[in-house]
Amino acid sequence: MKLVILDRDGTINAATAEFVQSPAEWIPLPGALEAIARLNHAGWHVVVASNQAGLGRGLFDVDTLNAIHTKMHKMLAAVGGRVDAIFYCPHAPDEGCHCRKPEPGLFEQIADRYGIDLIGVPTAGDSARDLVAGAAAGCEPHLLLTGNGEPYRDRPLPEAFPVGTQVHNDLGAFADSLIARSHQAADGSSRKRHG
Repeated sequence: MKLVILDRDGTINAATAEFVQSPAEWIPLPGALEAIARLNHAGWHVVVASNQAGLGRGLFDVDTLNAIHTKMHKMLAAVGGRVDAIFYCPHAPDEGCHCRKPEPGLFEQIADRYGIDLIGVPTAGDSARDLVAGAAAGCEPHLLLTGNGEPYRDRPLPEAFPVGTQVHNDLGAFADSLIARSHQAADGSSRKRHG
């Protein structure tokens, strides 16, 4: 199974200072939905792992979060894309849970749901905490220079990022890189079979 795990705010959609609190505030980043569609068409299953501390802080409720995600699903469908599942942490930062990134709990839930090991599974996000959480579960970390990642343009990454973090301009560039890599791997394996 070809699986990729994405952060949501700042990765798929524009982040806001006080959380995305309504469907009207959920605005996809340019090209992000099309990037997910390209991944889908190349055989990738896309799953979202997202901190949603606004729930824990009482800024919005689960019905509103579901409405936000319904908007995302509809907009994705309109461009031929889909997200298979959304895993989120509903807790406020001071609740000490295991599922709030940078803790790896959401990734462990994904591994359990799909019955797979996450070693080498690509994960992309716009902050160190996204990638630290994924790397702790064995994922391959990819930083996007959108949202919280923008300050790292043309700068070396600080030590807070996992070793081996790959950097991409945005979700589209990440998707193109992943698709190109999987084509190269497929070409290599078919040459081995026929050679």
